[in-house]
Amino acid sequence: MSKTFDVGIESLAGGATPAARVAAATLATAPPAPRHGHLHSFVPAASQPAQGPNKSENRAGSKINEANLAARPDAGKSFYLETFGCQMNDHDSEKVSGLLLGRGYHAVENPAHADLVLYNTCSIREHAAQKVFARLGDWKTVASGKVIGVLGCLAQQEGEEIFERAPWVSLVCGSASYRKLPELLEQLESGGRRVTGLDLDTDETFETELTRRDNPIRAYITIIEGCDYSCSYCVVPHTRGPERSRASDAVLAEAKRLADAGYTEIQLLGQTVNSYRDPSPRGWKFVDVLRAVAAVPGIRRVRFTTSHPNDFHREVVDAIDETPALCDHIHLPVQSGSTRVLRAMRRTYTREEYLSKIEFIRAARRPISITSDIIVGFPGETEADFEETLTLLDVVQYDAIFSFTYSPRPNTSAREMPDAIPEAERSRRLAVLNEHQRQIQIARNEKLVGETCEVLVDARHAARGQWAGRSTSNRIINFTSTRENLLGEYVSVRVTRAGPNSFSGEHAL
Repeated sequence: MSKTFDVGIESLAGGATPAARVAAATLATAPPAPRHGHLHSFVPAASQPAQGPNKSENRAGSKINEANLAARPDAGKSFYLETFGCQMNDHDSEKVSGLLLGRGYHAVENPAHADLVLYNTCSIREHAAQKVFARLGDWKTVASGKVIGVLGCLAQQEGEEIFERAPWVSLVCGSASYRKLPELLEQLESGGRRVTGLDLDTDETFETELTRRDNPIRAYITIIEGCDYSCSYCVVPHTRGPERSRASDAVLAEAKRLADAGYTEIQLLGQTVNSYRDPSPRGWKFVDVLRAVAAVPGIRRVRFTTSHPNDFHREVVDAIDETPALCDHIHLPVQSGSTRVLRAMRRTYTREEYLSKIEFIRAARRPISITSDIIVGFPGETEADFEETLTLLDVVQYDAIFSFTYSPRPNTSAREMPDAIPEAERSRRLAVLNEHQRQIQIARNEKLVGETCEVLVDARHAARGQWAGRSTSNRIINFTSTRENLLGEYVSVRVTRAGPNSFSGEHAL
């Protein structure tokens, strides 16, 4: 297997310091931009949720037309990469960008100017898939001379059927086959018309020769791919394959390279990150790799997502209590507050078993924030089931949730279940759920006014005269300061005002 290495923002900018890395990302005054060429994939913290899907809503400049194509500069091979979905897709796009840079491509901000146009896709919900096919539709009459490719979960889910729906697409490649991208591109450059990479069960998923780091503040490390659970609503086992854990020595080597490059915050990723089992003779569990990454010199914060409740144990909470570098935030998706619905979802735990996990999190010495995912309108969900989800919010007192209406997906058993909930009712329940949680967050957040917390600064809002960043509990805090050049710095902030989703404060000098 090839040796891996990282090309971070600091390398591309010609400097290795955090300040140089931040300057290269041009975060200070730039608003969130469309994800053109993956050059603008870092969205300042204050403009996005604390966790959850990455946004690809802004299509400014991405509409394809003849004038744009005619204006294409000629400066060697170029690529445009737009990413949909979760943090794992973000990190996959960093890997793909690195592979292309290593092959001599350069990134462009306008897809009309690219030789290679790639969409790294999500298929967890129908709306996400529709957005991708809308992007592909832009190329129907103007794709000549370009390579149009679909990557990621939708590519794995739909496979060669994408060629039928969009005949101008030349490349379909799932996430487990990214190491094969150079080979696939060679086939196209040699005259091939259509190529695919749709392997699933391979540990080569983790190792690419070069990773471009787009986020100048924090870095991702994937430690486990795929999922061995069989939730009745979820496409992940089909699109990401079975669980494959990465060897602990490879994880630590990457963490050390990131620390040497000046990164201080790392987020460990996996569809079921706490199901990690070291395949090397060392035989570490998730908590072992968690502690080891936190012990890497230079690393000040370690986060992880997403945990499955079935594999979440007290030892993780003990590690957070005992290890200052482990952030005091746990994302623990529940999906429903009804045991009956959880069984239909095949979630492998009951409401009571989930609440037992919450109980020992709340008993920790450190005040750990808890967030979750919830689906409403699952087939057969009664009003009584929905009410149980609302009461679960009251019992747990989440710091935030990511809520969705049920979306039928291909290759899932829930799609064929009877008693589908009408869309209007699903939407009503979602609105009720969100308002219920909003009131909880308002009350919880108000209790933090007057407290002082450490914030890692990751954005500057020049128009408002504010900086923004996240606390160790993953709370977004906007604050004022008389100091300059705070991006990438850790500062103490006194909270002066609380809203349902963010806080305001002042630099505690």
